[in-house]
Amino acid sequence: MRSIIDLVRKAQRGDEFAYLELFQQYEDDLYRAAYVHVGNEEDALDVIQETAYRSFKGIRKLKEPAYFKTWLIKIAISCSIDLLRKRKRQIQWKPEYMESITVSDEEDFTLSITLKELVEALEPEEKSVVILRFYYDLTIREVTEILDIPLGTGKTLLYRALKKLRKRVEEDGDYGYGLR
Repeated sequence: MRSIIDLVRKAQRGDEFAYLELFQQYEDDLYRAAYVHVGNEEDALDVIQETAYRSFKGIRKLKEPAYFKTWLIKIAISCSIDLLRKRKRQIQWKPEYMESITVSDEEDFTLSITLKELVEALEPEEKSVVILRFYYDLTIREVTEILDIPLGTGKTLLYRALKKLRKRVEEDGDYGYGLR
């Protein structure tokens, strides 16, 4: 952890190589966060590029170097939400995904499509809370810190999202996953 703090401080003083080393350490995590939000590789790479730009420009404003990764993920999520709002479009499955399905994969694939459809139906803020809480296994407190929202708001978004998901599964009873 000490080396990360040192690298952040060097980057804050203008050391581009220190910043690059830091960013590369977390690039895979950032890509996963972006991909989960935007749903395709091209947009996820755009988000990573924008995250790199915004974080490089704003690294001097980072008050606590120990939270560099959290700060980066927060920027990536913000960029993802901005991109989705800007494009105002639904994420579509690419045809090659549908063609690559085999008989043995059909049940797992159907479940993953169903979960993706369920999460995609949430509002962007709800989606972020659910993804950070369950995909990254963060506590609700960590989620609210990343999203820079009050703890009560985070809990409300999480419970509202879970209620929507449960209601949708119950309405579409043919899924049979028993979320009760």
